[in-house]
Amino acid sequence: MPGHRVTTDAHNCYPYDGRWNDRIDRALSTGTPVAIEQDLLWYTDPKTGKSWSIVTHGQPATGQEPTMEHYFFDRVRPIVEQALRDGNHGNWPLITLNLDFKDDNPDHIAAVWQLLSKYRAWLTTASKSANPADLTPLTVRPILVLTGQQDAQQAIFYDKVPVGGTLLLFGAVHNHDDDPMAAPDVIEPEKPTTYRRWWNNPWNVVEAGGQNKAGDWTAADNQRLRALIAHAHANRLWIRFYTLDGASPNEMKQNGWFNGYNFGSLEAAKLRWHAAALDGADYIASDQYEQLGALIHALPRTH
Repeated sequence: MPGHRVTTDAHNCYPYDGRWNDRIDRALSTGTPVAIEQDLLWYTDPKTGKSWSIVTHGQPATGQEPTMEHYFFDRVRPIVEQALRDGNHGNWPLITLNLDFKDDNPDHIAAVWQLLSKYRAWLTTASKSANPADLTPLTVRPILVLTGQQDAQQAIFYDKVPVGGTLLLFGAVHNHDDDPMAAPDVIEPEKPTTYRRWWNNPWNVVEAGGQNKAGDWTAADNQRLRALIAHAHANRLWIRFYTLDGASPNEMKQNGWFNGYNFGSLEAAKLRWHAAALDGADYIASDQYEQLGALIHALPRTH
C-alpha cells in the first residue's frame, strides 16, 4: 500500500556507451526492497529489418545493447526463485521494475507485454475490474512492475486486457505540470484506477527550477514535499521523485550521470533524501545507489 515503506530507486540502472555494466549489481547490493529503472528503446537492424527491445538511454543505438530479459530478468532470477521458495514474509515485492519507454511504438509495447507474460509467476498482478475506479486487490509477488503515463501504453497493457483478466504492470497517473509549483491537486488531479496506481515527479515540483536552482533546504520546502506525499497517499497512489544526485561535475561525468539532476554536493542531496524518506516518499530516485540505500536503511522504520 502507498506510504508503507521508502525504497531506493536506482535511476538509469543499465549500461550505456559500453560502460557501467555493473549498475544492476550495485543496485542489488543495497538490499531489498529496491527499485530498478530500465529505459527501453525499439531497435530495428538496418541490415535485416528485424526489431527488438533494448535497454538504453536512447538514440543512437547499435543493436549491441542488452535486452531486458538478459540484463534484468536473468540477473534477478536467483533472488526471485529463492523468494518464491521462502514465501512472502511481509517483504514482497522485493524489487520494483520501473520501465521508462523511449518510444510509443505499439510493436514495442506489445513485445514487452509478451516478455512480462513469460515471467508472470514472478510479478505482482491485479484483476481488471469492470469499473476502472474499482481498485482490485494486488496479488503480491517478488516483483512489481511500474510503467509510464502514456496512453499508448495503456492501450496495450490495460485496454486490451478483458474484464477479469490479469494486469501485469501498473501505469502512472497523468501529470498536469504547466505550473510545477501549483497545488498538489492541480498538478495531479486524477484519481487512481485499477491500472494507474502511482505518481512520478521531477524534483521541480518541490523546489522551483529543480536541482540546479535549489538553494538551502528550508522548512517551506519540506512542507511542500510533505503536502505532495500526503496528497498521493490520500489518493492511494505511490509517489516517486527523480533524480536526486549530489556530486562534483567531474564525478558526475566520470560516472555517466547528468548534471541536470545535480544539487552540487553530496551533503545537499542527503538533506533531500533524508527529508523525502522521513516524509514517506515511496520511491526516491538517485544515481548514487549505495549512499541513498545506506541512508534509508539507517532511518527508523516509521512507514
